[in-house]
Amino acid sequence: MTINILISRRTILAFALIAAVFQSVIFAQAVGTDLSSQAALVTEFDVNGMKVLVKRRPASATVAAGLFFRGGVRNLTAQNAGVENFMLTAATAGSKKFPRVTMRRELASTGSAIASGASYDFSVLSLVSTREHFDRSWEIFTDVALQPAFAAEDVELARERIVTSLRNQTDDPDGFLQYLANRTINANTAYEHDPSGTIETVTAIKAADLVGYHRSLMQTSRLLMVVVGDVDPARVKQRITESFGKLPRGNYKEPAAPALDFSKPTLDVTQRTLPTNYIQGEFAAPSVSSPDYYAMRVATTILRDRVFEEVRVKRNLSYAPSADLGSTAANTGSIYVSAVDANQAIRVMLDEIQKLKTLPVDPREISGVSGQFLTTYFIGQETNAAQAAELARYELIGGGWRNSFQFLNRVREVKASDIQAVANKYIKNLRFVVVGNPASIDRTIFLQNQAAMK
Repeated sequence: MTINILISRRTILAFALIAAVFQSVIFAQAVGTDLSSQAALVTEFDVNGMKVLVKRRPASATVAAGLFFRGGVRNLTAQNAGVENFMLTAATAGSKKFPRVTMRRELASTGSAIASGASYDFSVLSLVSTREHFDRSWEIFTDVALQPAFAAEDVELARERIVTSLRNQTDDPDGFLQYLANRTINANTAYEHDPSGTIETVTAIKAADLVGYHRSLMQTSRLLMVVVGDVDPARVKQRITESFGKLPRGNYKEPAAPALDFSKPTLDVTQRTLPTNYIQGEFAAPSVSSPDYYAMRVATTILRDRVFEEVRVKRNLSYAPSADLGSTAANTGSIYVSAVDANQAIRVMLDEIQKLKTLPVDPREISGVSGQFLTTYFIGQETNAAQAAELARYELIGGGWRNSFQFLNRVREVKASDIQAVANKYIKNLRFVVVGNPASIDRTIFLQNQAAMK
């Protein structure tokens, strides 16, 4: 029975690899032309210092728009951490022309949605609408952006939601692990302030602070607008000029991305009584603007597949071991595992990192990863909102929006030597964070074994 299961797994894996390689070849013949033609659909222009990108998607039934604010947490201090997220959350509740009840009724009747989000590098106020109702939805969206009401009830509801979320982030072991990892890696850098702030800072922020912060943000030098859908760029420019063209230009200069410290390996263990230990090891990684990013994406994906095979399938040490690559301007990669025998699991994972550094990857394995990316890329870009977000991400932290259409070509160019090079350059001096039982952790495995990896 066991032999049959093993044969079945190997057969499935073999067919999956063949399918991925075949898919890669087929897509490779069409993707290059398709992506270059996609770039030709983007119109770029300036409205009083605000950069605007409009991507036309003929026959698309929806329109997505995002007003992006540059800088993210680099704009914040210890005293006002979380104010940008708080301000945008409260703003989406209602505007001066469209108070909360009116706005909800209007959006529901048009099938539209206005939302917000805040990250380490930028924040966004977003709109998704049907093409039929875009004019009316745009009117609401611009009023929310330019004239948020900040009604007392809206502010308090937003505060309550954010504080509740901050309290809950330490309840779940995985959420607590991520919180501790972020706090450890970002300490004493421009990333040290969580985009959501802290319970103390959010509690202390007043409605007047939101009004003042909103006023400081509304300068065209701090803004980027991205619109994707079946829209006329000239008409969009007219709309933006009418609504945002009178804003002050300002002279915003985005602060440099922080330099994260990976000069030596570290281990921080937080005691919690849990059935298993939760572990994350962070390492330096190239940002999306770096030429090394594409080889690192492939390397991290291969590492993810290998640790899953070695830790879960072969040894049954963990349910979901993984490896991942972040997407921030000052970027990191990570390995993750939850395991009772944390020492054996981490030893196996560090061994896989060492193999990635010293043994050339089979080209067929690289082709299989490229096939995965081809599929997930197109699935991930199906919606206008996803395309708007991708254009903005590359424009803000990826060296320019045109680079967003080079991802697949760059991935296909990755060679085994490139994977070894980035693995040796970046995956070292891992900084581990553990939530669980300190007595079960052997520090020599987490720290001293890394000396051989340098």
